[in-house]
Amino acid sequence: MLARSTFLALATSFLAASMFTSAHAQSLDQELKASFEAGDLPGLHGAIIDFRHKRLAEVYFRGKDERWGDPLGVRDHGADTLHDLRSVTKSVVGLLYGIALSEGKVASPDAPLYAQFPEYADLMNEPDRNRILVRHALSMQMGLEWNENLPYSDPRNSEIAMENAPDRYRYVLERPIREAPGGSWIYSGGSVALVGKLIEKGTGMKLDAYAAKVLFEPLGIDNYEWISGKDGEPSAASGLRLTLPELAKIGQLVADGGKFEEKQIIPAEWLDVSFKPRAKVDDRTRYGYLWYLAGGEARTIAIAVGNGGQRLTVQPQVGLVVASFAGRYNDPGAWQTSLKVLLDFAIPQAKRLMAQ
Repeated sequence: MLARSTFLALATSFLAASMFTSAHAQSLDQELKASFEAGDLPGLHGAIIDFRHKRLAEVYFRGKDERWGDPLGVRDHGADTLHDLRSVTKSVVGLLYGIALSEGKVASPDAPLYAQFPEYADLMNEPDRNRILVRHALSMQMGLEWNENLPYSDPRNSEIAMENAPDRYRYVLERPIREAPGGSWIYSGGSVALVGKLIEKGTGMKLDAYAAKVLFEPLGIDNYEWISGKDGEPSAASGLRLTLPELAKIGQLVADGGKFEEKQIIPAEWLDVSFKPRAKVDDRTRYGYLWYLAGGEARTIAIAVGNGGQRLTVQPQVGLVVASFAGRYNDPGAWQTSLKVLLDFAIPQAKRLMAQ
């Protein structure tokens, strides 16, 4: 498994508004297609680049794909093709928690986490677990043992072990304490499973049903799938499948402060809270509430990434949204394809527009 500091290589360029013409979009589409044909964007399935509500590029390619690890063969990807988001799912769950919080249906981030799971009273009585708060799950700072550095084909990988456990939530909550909460950032699909369960417990709805009601339907998204594990629980860590335009729509929603067609879907205050750095991932990257962060307060860059080269990058202050899908699952170099779309195409095009 590659180091996440490499996987999360970021662009921090500041972009400004400028004019747009359809010729620019056509040109950028051709540039992306030429790069793909030259072998410079291996595994890319599709890319969308939006800037200030204008589509600069939208391209799709043929390639091998999977559905949550099950091979789908070679597919002709397009605007209507459902695709794994993998861990981009985590950031969507973060948005859902904010909506549920605004409805008074889930606990405050400062609430004790284990108190929200009274069915595991035996764990609550163990020393130091009462110090873990909901916000520690949202920021992956629970301080529990968790290892996703092993391949996801390895049953010792903590997320896979969670999926195979008789009770996924007990499996997460009973992990040995490694350190005090609020310290190190420990990448954990288990922490997101707990966040998803809090949403379910508070709303009385399965995670996918709640997402449909408060996020997908208001955005006009009707083509989606949320894969469940063997226990019937929707995977909060990696199970969401969307089309690329719909992922870009969620990115635009974030860029617009949670508002869509004059309706506030996600509280703007929750986005502000989510994009406050809380944990250090590496020298350039911080972590908020289920979003990677870069760029500083004046030019926030919010990033969601997933296995195989899935990526959503949003710069709210300037309205840049870049979404890409790829099929390089379990490939340590998968991050390079999606990052190249951002660095070599999205940002240079915006700069060209700025100079006109």
